Parts: sequence; structure tokens; C-alpha cells
Amino acid sequence: MGGSSGLTPTLARRVSLMRAGLVLVVVIALDQITKHTLGTWIEPGQVRHVIPGISLVYERNTGVSFSFLAGDGDLVYVVIGLALVGLIGYLLARPAQPLLWLPTGMLIGGAVGNLIDRVANGSVIDFIKLPHWPTFNFADMSITFGVILMAIVIELGSRKRDETEHTDG
Repeated sequence: MGGSSGLTPTLARRVSLMRAGLVLVVVIALDQITKHTLGTWIEPGQVRHVIPGISLVYERNTGVSFSFLAGDGDLVYVVIGLALVGLIGYLLARPAQPLLWLPTGMLIGGAVGNLIDRVANGSVIDFIKLPHWPTFNFADMSITFGVILMAIVIELGSRKRDETEHTDG
């Protein structure tokens, strides 16, 4: 179920894109629902302690994940655009790589979730606060875990190719 190696390249691309698209839609939906819910439940500047070490706050962020590039306006859109094009290209070039669609969908979904807010409001709502860490939201978590999972998927794919080359040669 993870790979699409038995399919034609065109069908493998379609399957990978559909899977990534499904993940993307789920991430965007959860991101927008949590932002809307927290945005109506917490006033700007208000802090709600959920459990020790985790607080819910209402902050506006003009940067990308964890306030990186805050205040850089157009540069944020350029960075996001280039990253999205690169991700889609990478997925299309390797449609049969097992599970590559999952981190791709997480990364694109997180980026688009924050982009929706940025275009509509000029900033993103961040609401999860941990000690000694910038405030973040569901889209930021999806991007972070997507990067980690992407590294794992690429590394495992690389090891599998190396093993195949050693047994074939």
C-alpha cells in the first residue's frame, strides 16, 4: 500500500498525487478548524493553560513556520512558492517511492493552510505555546513532522536502492 511500483509511471503519479492530495485536504481542514475554533475561544493576548507545559494563546504571525521570515512580506510568498514547486516535482519524479506522498501532502497542506490565512488576513493565527519555543499552529506541526518524515522516507529509499545495487552487482 505504501508504494506504487507495480503500476505504470503515469498511473503511479496519479495515485501518489491523489494520496498526497487527500493528506493535504485533511491537514488544511484540521488547520482551519483549529484556528477558527481557537480564534473564537481565545481573545488576543489571553492565555489558557491546558496541561502543565502547554498553553493556548492567540498570536498573529506574519512569517512562515515558527515566525521565520516574519515581516518579510513578498519573500515569504517566494519561499513558499519555490518549496511547493520543488515538493510536487520531487513527488512526480519518484511516484513509486513508498510513502513519499505522505510527507509531501503534510508539507503542502501545512504550507497552504498558513497561506490561506496569510492571503485572507495578512498573517497566520498561532495558538500552541510550549516553554522556550515559538508559538505555532497545526499547519506548523504538519510542516515540521512532514520534514522529519520526508527525511526518513528519502533515507530509507536511499538505503533500499543501495541494497539493491549491492545485491545486483
